[in-house]
Amino acid sequence: MILGISKKVIFFSFLFINFIQPSRSAELSTINKDINNRNIKLTSSKASNFDNSSNYQDKSLSNNFDDFNDYVKFLKKKTDSLLVAKVENQQELIIQSDKQSEISDVIYAEGNVSVSYKGKLFKADKLIYDKLNQKIEARGNITFILGDQIFRVSQLEYSFISEKGYLLDVKGVINTNTLINDISSNFSLSDSKKLENLIDLNKKEVINTPENVQNWLFFTEKMTIDGDKWKSKKAIFSNDLLEFKQAKLAINSLEVFPINEKLRFKSSLNYLILDEKVSIPFWLGSRNFDFKKVQPANTWNFGYENLDKDGYFIGRRINSIDIYDDFVLDLEPQFLIQRSLKGYTKSFVNKGESITSDRVKRNSSFEDYFALKSQIKGTLKNWDLEIEKNLNSLDFNKFSDAFRFNTKLSKEIDLLDSVWEKSFFGVYRERVWNGSLGEAEIYSGYGSRLQKENTWITDGIKKSEFLSLVLANITAEALNTKNLVTNLKGNLFYSLDQKFPISIVNPEKKSIDISYKYIPEPISKGLSLNTRLEASYSFYENGHHQEYLGLGVGPELTFGNFKNKTFDYTRISLLTFYKFDSGASVFKFDQNYENLTLNISYDQQLYGPIILKSFGILNLTKDSNDYGEFIDSKISLNWKKRSYEVGIFYQPHNQAGGISFKLFGFK
Repeated sequence: MILGISKKVIFFSFLFINFIQPSRSAELSTINKDINNRNIKLTSSKASNFDNSSNYQDKSLSNNFDDFNDYVKFLKKKTDSLLVAKVENQQELIIQSDKQSEISDVIYAEGNVSVSYKGKLFKADKLIYDKLNQKIEARGNITFILGDQIFRVSQLEYSFISEKGYLLDVKGVINTNTLINDISSNFSLSDSKKLENLIDLNKKEVINTPENVQNWLFFTEKMTIDGDKWKSKKAIFSNDLLEFKQAKLAINSLEVFPINEKLRFKSSLNYLILDEKVSIPFWLGSRNFDFKKVQPANTWNFGYENLDKDGYFIGRRINSIDIYDDFVLDLEPQFLIQRSLKGYTKSFVNKGESITSDRVKRNSSFEDYFALKSQIKGTLKNWDLEIEKNLNSLDFNKFSDAFRFNTKLSKEIDLLDSVWEKSFFGVYRERVWNGSLGEAEIYSGYGSRLQKENTWITDGIKKSEFLSLVLANITAEALNTKNLVTNLKGNLFYSLDQKFPISIVNPEKKSIDISYKYIPEPISKGLSLNTRLEASYSFYENGHHQEYLGLGVGPELTFGNFKNKTFDYTRISLLTFYKFDSGASVFKFDQNYENLTLNISYDQQLYGPIILKSFGILNLTKDSNDYGEFIDSKISLNWKKRSYEVGIFYQPHNQAGGISFKLFGFK
């Protein structure tokens, strides 16, 4: 769930590095005044070290100052005084203000001060630049905008000699999707218009971004600069652009610094704060931080897993451990409460028997009362690596039965004008639930997958498609016996979901304001028709194959606004799904079995943010042993707010449950 800045997620303060570190030892020596005594050009006797402060600064900026001609003309029309300071590498510092003077090598600028350097611009009420000591001071309503990045500071001081300084009362908005591009791009006239029109960082209305959280509000009282390292005792981040109250991250002892051409994020004990009442602690250590995958961590985890853990258990996530460069190890020791109280376990087969044998009742030892979950995450040459391990007993005599392993190496690629995910995977002892066939065991497997997802709206019809191609070598439980069989499997799968409006009342606008307490976007009410198309073809090394074409259709009814406190939102969805299938698999876990099912979804607001959500698949295949029963189901009780949702869920079909959490994004 939280909390590593990725290569695309850089803390806001590094934008200021791009501006205020033009030279570590620049010595300004010559002053040349222009014809009207309004332009002053300062030439440096030493090369600037500015580019060393950021690995992402575009090196070609030194040859591209001509792109600023239109902006310079714009400034000249509105200013009484213009100062241009040029350093040896042709980078120029432009200072515009209502009043400007120079006394004893100290430049004073006051009134609508505007400063531009290397395509970056900020405004302030007052600015002082000491040429001899190479120190800059800016005070009063300092505003900095670069693309989608917006910053406000009350005071700024920095010494180019000692490379030390500070920023006070830093407030801002960062967009993680465009941050890197905004840093390396030149300043544009549209940014100057934002400076002119900027009134408040908190927006009055926002639009939900369902794909991810990409915009963040932040605040810190003081940010100190020491060389390449930026520090703050406490920084606040919030995904809610309307206010800080519902959800925010309190990051303590924050440090941001470059290492091995990447930026690192380091902090101490931090908190995810919900509604300013509930604080969930988490640790980050020193790592790259991905704001898009924010989840509470380092907390107590209470869950239910009957098949592998014999019931209720409690776990404690330990502080993340940096093991190598960008690789982080997360550990969660678990105590199996129900197994310890019973004194026996039903999660394992008899000693010496095949893993596909029936599980039996066995006396539990002290080591059986404990389990361990671990995960390693990192980046390997632009590939994301995840390794997850579960050990459901610390009794090493049961190791082969208790150990489960899953690993994935993936990255996004451009193919056929689309973004695809390419991945390689490996599994050991993976448990799969296959409808009325029940639990099936994959003993081991490895392979490769190529997949893409896409969602769009055409003429009011919402469409979502999914396409995947998989090739894997698998050892798993056979279809009709308990034996393990090994086969090479290939699969091509495609699905298309469509939602046709029949009698829909769409909201007048997609945006929401602060009056929306419980939902991240307005509700479209009324009756719609959902359809689903699925096509799958699988082939196996031994010559077997199976395929099906699935068609589904059914109504969905939604009413209520989810703004009042009681029963102001209801959603009911029914989808009948039929498969035209043929062939047979060699494995139990992927055999097509039920031909006719009914998918049922029901969501109901109860009181305030409390909502009941339920989903089930009813088996209507007459020759099935589970005819008329739910073969897949989930029920949850959620606390739903505009900026986040947290819930407790239970899945009766596989006797598992836990806690879910999600942050909503806005723009």
